[in-house]
Amino acid sequence: MTSATMDPMTQTLTEAAPAKINLYLHVTGKRPDGYHLLDSLVVFAGAGDTLRYEPGPEALHLVLAGRFGAALSDAAGPDNLVMKAATALEAVCGPEARIQGGRLVLEKDLPVASGIGGGSADAAAALRLLNRAWSAQVGHATLLNIAEKLGADVPVCLASQSARMEGIGEVLSAAPALPDCGMVLVNCGQAVSTPDVFRKRDGAFLPRAALPARWPDAATMVADLAELDNSLEAPACVVCPPVQTVVSAIAALPECLLSRMSGSGATCFGLFPSVWSAQAAAARLAQSQPGWWVWGGGLV
Repeated sequence: MTSATMDPMTQTLTEAAPAKINLYLHVTGKRPDGYHLLDSLVVFAGAGDTLRYEPGPEALHLVLAGRFGAALSDAAGPDNLVMKAATALEAVCGPEARIQGGRLVLEKDLPVASGIGGGSADAAAALRLLNRAWSAQVGHATLLNIAEKLGADVPVCLASQSARMEGIGEVLSAAPALPDCGMVLVNCGQAVSTPDVFRKRDGAFLPRAALPARWPDAATMVADLAELDNSLEAPACVVCPPVQTVVSAIAALPECLLSRMSGSGATCFGLFPSVWSAQAAAARLAQSQPGWWVWGGGLV
C-alpha cells in the first residue's frame, strides 16, 4: 500500500501543541458571574508538547510521557483536558466519522501549571488530531464551541496562531503583523495556581490596549509592549517570589529587549533581536541555572 492510499485509521498520527505566550495581559474588568475580562496579545513559541494517536481495539485512553509526564502521572484519567476534548468531540461527530479506540500518548515537555497554556494547547491538539484521525470532518465553528467550554486558553490554542484574545478568552481577532525576533522561555520549577494569583490582585483594572496593524521591527514592537503590562505578574510574584528572580535574570541576558511573565506564571519570557541571539542567551542561562527549565528559539 502506498503512502497516498494508506488508511488514516490504521496509522499513528501526531500533532504539535506549541506553548502559548502572553506578550501582554490586561485584566480589563469582571463579569457578574465572577469571570475576569482580559485583553492579551498571544503568540506561540517553537517549544511545546506533542500528542500522538495510536489506533487500537482498546478503549481510548491517555498515556503520559516526556520530561514532565511524571508530574501528571495521577491525571491521565477522564478529567484530563485531553480526554475531555476527546469525549466532547465524539459527542458531536456525525455518522461519517470513523470513531476508534486506542491510546493518546502525550509527550509532556512543557512545565505544568506554568502560564504558557500547556494543558490548553494539549486539549486543542487533541481536537485537531482526533478530528483528522477519525475522519470526523467537524467544522471549525463547532470545534471552537467545544474549545470555549474546555477552558479560557483553549480557543486561541485551537489555531495556534498569533491572535488578540479578549472577553474571557473566547473573543479572538487578528494580531498585529509581527517582526522577526527570538524568544527565551524560563520556568523556575514551581507550579503556580491561577486562582491564587487572581486572589492576590489589588482589584484595579487596566484599559484595552491600542495596537497597530503591524510592527516594522522588533525594537518598535518592544517599545509598544513596554508601555503595556501583565496584570498578573505582581500578584504572581507574591504567590511565587522566584518569578521576579527569573524576570530579572532574563533581563540581564545579552541583547534582551524585554522580559516579562506569561499568563498567570510562573513561566517568564524574553524577547531578542533574532532566533540566534535567543538561543545563545538560553544556553548561557541554562548553564548558570541548571535547575530551571530554559528554552530559546523562534515563534511559530
